[in-house]
Amino acid sequence: MATSGWFLTLTLALVSVLPLCVAFSAESPTDRRILVLVDDLSIRSSHSIFFDSLKSRGFDLDFKLADDKRLALQRYGKYLYDGLILFSPSIKSFGGSLNLAAVLDFVDSGHDLILSADETASDLIRDIAIECGIDFDEDQSSVVIDHISYAVSEKEGDHTLIASDDFIRSDVILGEKKIEAPVLFRGIGHALNAANSLVLKVLSASPSAYSANPNSELSSPPSLTGTAISLVSVVQARNNARILISGSLDLFSNRYADVVNFSWKYEKSGNEQFVTELSKWVFHERGHLKAVNVKHNKAGEKAEPAMYRINDDLEYSVEIYEWSGTSWKPYVADDVQVQFYMMSPYVLRTLSHDQKGLYSTSFKVPDVYGVFQFKVEYQKLGYTSLSLSKQIPVRPYKHNEYERFIKAAYPYYGASFSMMAGFFIFSIIFLYHK
Repeated sequence: MATSGWFLTLTLALVSVLPLCVAFSAESPTDRRILVLVDDLSIRSSHSIFFDSLKSRGFDLDFKLADDKRLALQRYGKYLYDGLILFSPSIKSFGGSLNLAAVLDFVDSGHDLILSADETASDLIRDIAIECGIDFDEDQSSVVIDHISYAVSEKEGDHTLIASDDFIRSDVILGEKKIEAPVLFRGIGHALNAANSLVLKVLSASPSAYSANPNSELSSPPSLTGTAISLVSVVQARNNARILISGSLDLFSNRYADVVNFSWKYEKSGNEQFVTELSKWVFHERGHLKAVNVKHNKAGEKAEPAMYRINDDLEYSVEIYEWSGTSWKPYVADDVQVQFYMMSPYVLRTLSHDQKGLYSTSFKVPDVYGVFQFKVEYQKLGYTSLSLSKQIPVRPYKHNEYERFIKAAYPYYGASFSMMAGFFIFSIIFLYHK
C-alpha cells in the first residue's frame, strides 16, 4: 500500500507539472496553449467561427470565466499558457491571482495578448489598453458613428454599425490575399499614444466617422473624429510579444462573419478573413524571424579568428529564416545590413543573399584599431526584430609586419643614397685635388 500511494503521488505530480512544459519556443514559435477569458461562456458558440479557426490550426483553447476564483497564469514560477485572449470587456476585476500587473508581466515575459472591448468596457480593460499605448474614448457612453460608411440602421439615424476597409498596407500582418469586403464594426474607438512608436493602426475609421453618444445630441465637438479613430490596433513589443486591441467584441462574432444581407454590394463581410489573418500574425504564425550560424572570418579562411589586424580582408555571414506556421523557410529580403561598429559605424554593408536564407558580405577592416562589433539591427514592419552583436578586437601592425621598402618612400630612399654618393665624391675631390 505504501508503494502504491507513493506511485499515485508521483503520477499526480507529473500530471500537474505537464502543463508547465508548454512555453514559447524560439525553435517552434507558434503559441499553442491559450487562455480565453469571457464574461459569459455563451461566447464559445456566438464566436465559434473564430475559435474553430484557432483550433483547426493546432491551438489548445482553455475557456474560463474572467471572475473564476481559480484563475492563474503561472504556477511555480512557470507560465501555464502561451497566449491570452480577453473577451470580457465588462469585467471589473479578474478572479484568482490575475490582475492588471499579472497581465502586463505576462506580456513582458514575451507572451501574446488579444484584448477586445466594447461600450461596456470597464476601467480594468481600459487600463490594460493604456499600458499598451491605446487610449479609448474617455466618454464611456461613446461609440463610433458614421452616417456615410455604415452597413445598416436598426432605427432611423442609428449608424453605429459601420463598414470600414481602411486596412494597414502590410502583407505580413494581414496576409497576401487582399481583403475585398469591408469589415463590420460596432464598438468604441481609440487613439494611439503619440509617445509610443510600437503601436500601429490596422483598421481605421473613415473621414466621416466620429465618436459620440448615439442617444444624445452633440453639445460639444467629438474628441475623436475621422481617420484619427483607430478601430483595431496592434503592438509589437521590444521583446517581440504581440498584442491585438479591438474596440469591438462583435468584430469576432459569427453574426458579423457569416453571410449578411445588408444593403451593399458584398454578400459577405471581410470579418472572418480579417480576424483570422490578424490572429495568425499575433500568434507568430507569420512574420517571426530567427537568425542562426552567425560567422565571420578572414578572406580565404574558415576558422573564426580571435582578433583582426587593420586592413585585413574579412567575410561575414548569417542565416535568416521565417516561421511559416508549420516550418522554417528561408527569409528573402534586400534590406538586411551589417555594421562594423566602434562608437559609430566605420563600415555599413547591405548583405547579399542566395535565396536560401544565407546572407553574406566582405569588406576590409578599417585602418583604426580598437574593440569593434559586428552588428545587425533589423526592424521591418510586421516582422520580429533581429538584434545580433559580436565583439572582436582589431590590432595594429606589429613592428615586424610592416613592409621593408615602401613605394611611397622611394623619393626619400633616393635622397639618402644621392646624399651619400655626393658626400663620397666630395671627399675624393677634397682629398686628392691639388
